[in-house]
Amino acid sequence: MPVPRPRVQLRLPYVVCATVLLLLAGYGSGAFRGPDGGAATRADGAAGVPGPPGAAASARPPRPAPPREIPGLGPLTRARIPDGARQAFVVTGESPDSNRSTAVLYTRDAPALGWQAALAPWPAHNALNGWTPEHYEGDLRSPVGVFSLTAAGGRLEPPATTFPYDLSPDFTASGDGFHGEPLEGSFDYVIAIDYNRLPGTSPLDHTRPLGDERGGGIWIHVDHGGPTQGCVSVTEDRMKQLLTVLDPAKEPVIVMGDAASLSA
Repeated sequence: MPVPRPRVQLRLPYVVCATVLLLLAGYGSGAFRGPDGGAATRADGAAGVPGPPGAAASARPPRPAPPREIPGLGPLTRARIPDGARQAFVVTGESPDSNRSTAVLYTRDAPALGWQAALAPWPAHNALNGWTPEHYEGDLRSPVGVFSLTAAGGRLEPPATTFPYDLSPDFTASGDGFHGEPLEGSFDYVIAIDYNRLPGTSPLDHTRPLGDERGGGIWIHVDHGGPTQGCVSVTEDRMKQLLTVLDPAKEPVIVMGDAASLSA
């Protein structure tokens, strides 16, 4: 019968065993020796966040939203609005030859937030033949552009307003409009548009810095139910509201023109 082989106990050298024990002790305690013999610690990025070992990924703050712009205005038109203006009465014509338009008042009380509509859109009228970038006396077109609003006036006592207001019986309108509608009462309340005039003077002032041939007397006034000769008109209740809300301290402007021109 075969003779059983004696069992031989295998023993690792002492040095190998000691090395293994040291390594196991190092990993168990979370530390190990660096290549220079100094202690080094294991450090990982934040749990679930990719990043280099030893440094937690820094959270990026959300980018602030850009300031809101006035809808429908292109870069050239926006650039014409003074930086200090905090109110903009935007009158947008349906087309270059249309005498119907829409008016919206925008405010910019917090420049970082940009413009926001302060009042709902209003129907408005402009000149009989529409709009022009170069207005001349008698062309029956309203001038396209951005103009300051600095003075008001009218035949009737004004509502509460901070505008310089010229109360005068000379704000009279008579006769009929282009569609046969009576013009009486159209100038009961007006706000002068600073096109070819001296800002801050009465709407009745006839000074024309660009010359008489370039027209003048362009106002926002009470609507008489039809197109104007060059002005912008809104209903009487809207006119009163506008006089109440507009504040010269906020350097208000009117942005006016057909939609295609204003989008440039």
